[in-house]
Amino acid sequence: MSARDKTAVSALRSTLAALDNAEAVPADASETRGLAIEQLPVGAGATEVTRRELSESHVVDIVRSEADERLAVAAQLTAPAHAARAARLREEAAVLHRLLDEADAA
Repeated sequence: MSARDKTAVSALRSTLAALDNAEAVPADASETRGLAIEQLPVGAGATEVTRRELSESHVVDIVRSEADERLAVAAQLTAPAHAARAARLREEAAVLHRLLDEADAA
């Protein structure tokens, strides 16, 4: 695997995680508080809930936010010791921006 592929994989993995987090439904604390043990859900999938559907514009906003966050962090890494990390963050942002451009072109 080339260095460029590793950069793309890193950017895509973290962006997919951000999308996964955005689809998560917040747990209602009142449901789990104060239940007797015999009232607790038991078994595989007993506590599963349907995840949120993200609109295409919401997905684009999340991807753009991930790219912008990388560029902002890279701009803050001004010390020579952090030059490699800053360059990698810029490369990851470029990967995400390319994906956004391809999505706009399609």
